[in-house]
Amino acid sequence: MTTLTRRRTLQAAPLVGLALLSRPSFAAEVAPTPACGEDSHPTAPNAEGPFFKPSTPNRASLLEPGMKGDRLVVTGQVLTTGCKPIANALLDFWHADHEGVYDNTGFKLRGHQMTDAEGRFRLETILPGLYPGRTRHFHVKAAAPGGKVLTTQLYFPGERFNARDGLFRPDLVMAISDDKKAAQFNFILQA
Repeated sequence: MTTLTRRRTLQAAPLVGLALLSRPSFAAEVAPTPACGEDSHPTAPNAEGPFFKPSTPNRASLLEPGMKGDRLVVTGQVLTTGCKPIANALLDFWHADHEGVYDNTGFKLRGHQMTDAEGRFRLETILPGLYPGRTRHFHVKAAAPGGKVLTTQLYFPGERFNARDGLFRPDLVMAISDDKKAAQFNFILQA
C-alpha cells in the first residue's frame, strides 16, 4: 500500500490536471469568464503568437463587405479586481479568417477600440477558422489607461480541439449564446 505524502501529492498534481483537461466536458464545467470580487484574479495572460501587428485601425466592427464566415458579436466589460469599470481601456483584437488564415499584409480582422464610461466593449466580427495545432481563438491586448498591457487569448466552449491545444486555458473561455451568434467575456485588470 502506498502512503499518500505531500511529495507524492505534488508529483501527481500535473497528471490529475491532464486527466481533467482530457475530459470533453471540462471546459463546460468551468466558469466561462473571470468574476471580479474579493477573491478575484486578473485575467490570465496567454501567448501573443507570431501574427500581432501594431497600429491597427480604431474600429468596433472587423466586418468588411463580402467577408465570408459566420457573424459573431463579442461583448463584455473591462473591470478592476474590485469590480469597478475601467473607462477608456484599450482592447486590440486580431484573429484568423474563416479558413484559418491571418492577414499579415493589411488589417483584415484586426482592430482596436476603447471601452465606454462603464468599461463596456462590443466587437462585430466572424467566427475564426481553425488551422493546424490550434483550437478556435481570438487574440487580445488589453490595457487600462496608463496601465500595463495584458496579452491574452479568448477561447470557445465545447470546441473539439480545446484539449489538444497546448495554449488553451479554461479560464479564458467565453460564454456563447445557443445560436452561436453572440459571445461574452469580462476582462479583469490590475489597475
